[in-house]
Order: sequence, then C-alpha cells, then structure tokens
Amino acid sequence: MKTTYKSTAIILLLLAATLTAGCGKKDDTKKGDTKDKPASQVAAKVNTEEITVHQINSILSRNPKIPPEAATQAKYEVLNRLIDQQLAKQQAIEKKLDRTPKVVQAIEAARDEILARAYLEQIATAQSKPTPDEVKKYFTEHPELFEQRRIFNLEEIVLAPQEGLAAKLREQIAKAKSLEPVAAWLKSQNIAFAPNRGVRAAEALPLDMLPAVQSMKDGEIRLIETKDRLYVFRLAGSKSVPVTEAQANPRIQQFLFNRRSSDTVAAELKRLKEAANIEYVGEFTGGAAAAAEKAKTAADAKAAADAKAKADAELAAKAKAETRTQEQAEADARADALSKARREAEAQAKGDGKATTTKPGSTVPQEAVDKGIRGLK
Repeated sequence: MKTTYKSTAIILLLLAATLTAGCGKKDDTKKGDTKDKPASQVAAKVNTEEITVHQINSILSRNPKIPPEAATQAKYEVLNRLIDQQLAKQQAIEKKLDRTPKVVQAIEAARDEILARAYLEQIATAQSKPTPDEVKKYFTEHPELFEQRRIFNLEEIVLAPQEGLAAKLREQIAKAKSLEPVAAWLKSQNIAFAPNRGVRAAEALPLDMLPAVQSMKDGEIRLIETKDRLYVFRLAGSKSVPVTEAQANPRIQQFLFNRRSSDTVAAELKRLKEAANIEYVGEFTGGAAAAAEKAKTAADAKAAADAKAKADAELAAKAKAETRTQEQAEADARADALSKARREAEAQAKGDGKATTTKPGSTVPQEAVDKGIRGLK
C-alpha cells in the first residue's frame, strides 16, 4: 500500500511549532562537551546548540497514530522543524528579542502555565483507580447509558428562560402534534429561539437531561427545563442499542477516574484559595461578587432607561395622535359650518327672490359665503 506523508507531516510540524519548553533545551553537559555523551542522544547540531533524539521522540509520542512505515519520514520532518525553530531562536537571542517586555512577559506567562498545569496534573494522576465494585455500581445505577441505551432522533427548540414562559410553552405543547405550531407561536410573540435536529446517542446528552429524554415515547413532545435553557424536544424516533457490562467497563473506569481527578483538583484549588491572602485592587476591588453586583446594577439602570424611553415615546406618539384628532375635528367643524352657511344662504335667496351676486362658476351668492366665513372667525 502506498504511503503518503503530507497530512502526517503537517500535524507533526504543528506539534513541533507549539513545543516551546523542550526545543533548544541544552543537555546537562556543557556546550561542545560530547566526549562522554553517547552519539545516539544527539540528532543534530545547530551552530553551538544540540537537538536530541529525546526531543524528537517526545514530539512523536504526541501522535501515536503514525504508521510504522512512516516513522522514519516523520522523524526527519520533526527534526527539520526543530532545526528551523532553533535557527530562528538563535537569531532572536542575537537581536536581544528575549529581553523585550513583550517576549519576557510571554515567557513568564508560559512558565506560569506549565508549572501550574504540572502541579494539577500531579494531583489528578495520583488518584486511585475505581474499584470493580464502583464500576459495577455505576453500571447498575445508569441503565439509560448501558442496558437500556437508546439512539434518539430528536427535533428541538432551544431558548432562554423568561418569567412565565415555561407555563405558556406547556399550553402550546399540549395542543401541538409537531414543533411547527410551537415555533410559529414563539415567532408571533417575538421570542428568539434556535431550532435543531439530529441523531444522538444516550451518552451524547447531558446526564441531568438524559432521564427525561429516556422516558419519552416516539412522537412525544416535552419541555425540559435546565438552569439557563429551555428545551422543547420532539422524539421523532429511537432505537435500542444496549451495551453490555464487559463493553462498558473500561469506559466507566475512565469516566469515574476523570471525575474523581476533576473533583480533587477543584477541591485543592478551593483549599488553596481559602488559605491564601488574595486582595482584589483597582477595578477588580471586591472580587467577582462585587463585579456581578456592579453588572446587575448597570443592567437594571439600562433596563429602567429603556423602559422610560419607551414610555416617553409612547406618550409622545399618543399626544401627537390626539393633536391630529383635534385638528381633524376642528377642520370637520369648519367644513360643516361653511356647508351649513351655504345651504342657509341658498334657502334665503330662494325665499325672498332678491338678486344676489355670485362668484363665477358658483351657485352660492357671494354675500352668503362671505357671511358664513365671517361667522367661523
């Protein structure tokens, strides 16, 4: 089978480019002192610096999927990248870029991150592995993940919670046979939402949501509430795909170990914070609680300002509408009075038979019109 190295080389080059701690690292022996050092430890010399086989193997170990027939090519790809990096580093030092504030700050930040991660990884990896009893207990307590595992074809609507919205949604769901009417109602209420559809296995759903979805029947629509989201699910279909205890065992072990490690790290960070003297200064005075309160105050002030602006706009619109109504009423009254004056003038002219003067093209005597207009002033 023909082997291509393009994708492998790209991955390795990216890995090498991100490796900052080990590249260019000198061995314990002094520069040029290679008498007692086995030749196999040095892969290349770049001016006075050495690149070791250990550095190459360290990078290769991060990509264990390299096929055996590509190993030699991959080693050269990594070595060439390390040579490029070493040359660039040497030039940076020669130009004293390692003394610039920006680079010094980046180096210190990287050092801090590496040390902090090393400590937390030490705590995490020191945890004991789950016992067979713990694994069996988890398997038994979560049939929805194993013995009763299902694959779900879900249609969903996701939206942010609002006061009273859940109750209204349940009313809409109770009379709906699909999600289209629910979506139409949300649009009519100008409520933003995100529709979605897809096939998901039980383990792909959040654990706090899975029991509710597991209990749904095909075709059923249900509202599920979480802390910060509302989910309207319709189970379009599902199928049973159980997992045996033997199949689940390694996954459960890894999950329980990861959870234990995560909980231990969180507890350790909490302990360190409580034992430390931490003082927030400047704009951070008061810590996260003060920042949250400040943000809430600002949000409340903005909401009040928006409400006032809306009320002022509605009041102005109402006043404008009332003004227009009054002006129209006055115009109608003037027109009615003028029409009445004309009718009265015509009636009077017919009654006394007197000659009257009229404007050209008008059947109403001019004197009557003038009299009517004077009456409106």
